[in-house]
Amino acid sequence: MTASLNTNCTPDLDPGVSYEQGPRELFCGLTGIVWLHRKMQDAFFLVVGSRTCAHLIQSAAGVMIFGEPRFATAILHDRDLAGLADCNDELDRVVAELLDRRPDIKTLFLVGSCPSEVIKLDLATAAERLSRNYLGRVRVASYSGSGIETTFTQGEDNCLLSLVPEMPETSERRLLVVGTLADVVEDQFRRIFEQLGIGPVDFLPPRRAESLPPVGPNVSMLLAQPFVCETARQLIKRGVTHLPAPYPLGVEGTLGWLQAAARHWGVSDEALTLATQAPVTRARKALEHYRPRLQGKRIAFLPDSQLEIPLARFLGSECGMQLESVGVPYFDRQFHGHERASLPAELPVSEGQHVDRQLDRIHAVKPDLTVCGLGLANPLEAAGLRTKWSIELVFSPIQGFEQAADLAELFARPLLRKERLAV
Repeated sequence: MTASLNTNCTPDLDPGVSYEQGPRELFCGLTGIVWLHRKMQDAFFLVVGSRTCAHLIQSAAGVMIFGEPRFATAILHDRDLAGLADCNDELDRVVAELLDRRPDIKTLFLVGSCPSEVIKLDLATAAERLSRNYLGRVRVASYSGSGIETTFTQGEDNCLLSLVPEMPETSERRLLVVGTLADVVEDQFRRIFEQLGIGPVDFLPPRRAESLPPVGPNVSMLLAQPFVCETARQLIKRGVTHLPAPYPLGVEGTLGWLQAAARHWGVSDEALTLATQAPVTRARKALEHYRPRLQGKRIAFLPDSQLEIPLARFLGSECGMQLESVGVPYFDRQFHGHERASLPAELPVSEGQHVDRQLDRIHAVKPDLTVCGLGLANPLEAAGLRTKWSIELVFSPIQGFEQAADLAELFARPLLRKERLAV
C-alpha cells in the first residue's frame, strides 16, 4: 500500500541523517489494530472505511470468520461516499447494534480511514456525541489510521494519543512504560522493576483500556517502542518526565533501558547488576548460538516499522552483522537521537523513502539480508535477495533479555533457509 508520511514527528533535522522524498511503500496505520486489540482486552476498534480496509485488517490479523475479534469495519457504501445518506445516523445505528451485541466493550475506538478522511467525516465529534449517549457505560474515542496521514506503526501512536486527555492526575511518584508490549514481556519487566524497588509501574496501553494509568509531575516515562513520539510529547505536556534510553532490544539495549530508570530512582549500578545478572547471563549464552550464523553478514533496512535503528544497533553490536544502510519512515531527534548516536557515524541513515532509488541501492550492494515491508519482499526475493518482513518484528515479542535470542533467530532463519535451498 502506498502511503504518505506524517512529518509532525520531525521537529528539526539531524546532521547524521539524510532525508528522502518520493514514492513510498508502507502499510497504513490501520494495521496497528492487529496488536492493539489483543492488548486491550475490553476495547473494540470500529474502522469507518471501505471493504478494502476490512480485508486488510482481516488478512493481517489472520482471524477466522468464526472468531469474535475485537475489531470490525463499518463499511462506507456508494450512498455514503456520494453524500446521499447521513453517515452520522448510520454510524450511530452501527454502534448501537455493536454495543447491544457486545456488552463487554468498555472502550470503543472509532478509527478513521482513507475513505472517511476523503469525505470529511468528523469522527472526533461523533465520538463526543456517542460518549454522551453512552455515559457511564462505554468510553468512545477516535483516531486516524488513514494511509493518507499515517504510516504502518503510527496507528498505535494516534490511538494512545487519543487516550492521554482521559488519563487521571496523580501526585504519586510512578514509572510509566509507553508502547505496546506482549503480556509475557510486560510481566518480565514488572518483576525486574519490583526487584529494583522501582514503582508503582504502569503500562500504556494497559491490558484493560478502562483502567488508564495516572500521570503527573512525579511520573517518569520510559518508551518501549520508537513509534510513540507524539504520545510522549503530550505526556510531557502533562508533566511527565521522559527518561532518555535505548529501546529494550537485545541485552545491551535492555540493560541501558533499565539503567535509565534505576539511576532516576537512585538505584545503584551494583543493585542493577545483581537484579539482572541471571537473565543477562542466560541471554548472552543463548545469543552465542546465533552469533556465528550472523557474524559478518551484511544487512540493509528499508523504512517501514520505525524499529530499524534500534534493530541495527542490536544486530551490529551484539550479533556482529555488517550494517550497510538504515532507512526509517521518520526520524525524531528527541526520541531517536540516543539510538542514532550508538550507530557508526559513517553508516548511511535516511528518513523517508524514494522507493525506486532505495531499491536501486539495494540491488547495487546486494546485502545478505534486507529488512523491508511485505510489498517489497517478493520482488527482492525474485531477484535472488534474502528478506525479512519488518511486520513480523512488530507482531513478535522481541523486547527484553529473555527474547534477545528469539530476536536474533528471526534474522538467522532466512539466512539458514537460503543455505538449505542452495544444497
